[in-house]
Amino acid sequence: MKFSKLLIFILGFFLLFFISCKREIPQVAGLETELNKFATVQIFNATVKAVRNYVYVDGVQVSGSALALGGIFPASAYGIKVSPGTRSVLVKDTLLSTTQIPITFSQNFEAGKSYTTFTYDTTTNIKEVTVLNNIVIPTDTSARLRFANFVYNTSALPNVDIYSFRKISGTPVFLNGTPVFTSSTPVFSNIATNSVTDFIPYSSGLTDTLYVYATGTTSPLIVKQLVISLVPSRSYTSVYNGSFKGIKAVSTFATY
Repeated sequence: MKFSKLLIFILGFFLLFFISCKREIPQVAGLETELNKFATVQIFNATVKAVRNYVYVDGVQVSGSALALGGIFPASAYGIKVSPGTRSVLVKDTLLSTTQIPITFSQNFEAGKSYTTFTYDTTTNIKEVTVLNNIVIPTDTSARLRFANFVYNTSALPNVDIYSFRKISGTPVFLNGTPVFTSSTPVFSNIATNSVTDFIPYSSGLTDTLYVYATGTTSPLIVKQLVISLVPSRSYTSVYNGSFKGIKAVSTFATY
């Protein structure tokens, strides 16, 4: 009897020992493998004098840092993941003393599609336009580029043409240090204010200079050198923004 009790005790001890030595399996977050179930959305801020904007979707803040004029959210990715359907989007300055008017709009986002929202005008009269990004992945080494015209002015502005220095036809003719594109075709033509072109094929791995002209003129409105090398198979957006009579620029960001 005593032997049986001793045997049970010994077996119980070893059982507890093995249980206590059970190997812990680390918990690893699962991979998101069904991105086609969501939409991806970017926000570009072309609102003049806007300095401290945050983005909310269905009342939930999705941006973690302030979005200023000429800024893109998210800055280090091609878009935030948004559940499909009609969503309420809010862009506002969270500073209590701000005079900026918040803008709220509803947008129907489709699963598996990509969108860019542009806010523009001024902080007391903010507007927005959301465009569906027509993403086509090139089968060669080219990239894709589109142009958006969101420069602000108090009165109507002429449409613009965009020329590429690398695509000048023949020998460049310069006037006061600026090339005259009299025999060249614009890479984007007759772009109205507050509009976005479609993507076109564009050479990757090259530095180019884009010139913005009022349509039908030979005097450039602004010069922007694309100091980034466009990555093959990626899609990019260049935005003409800022104040027409003040500081204006062309900002370029990766869309896909």
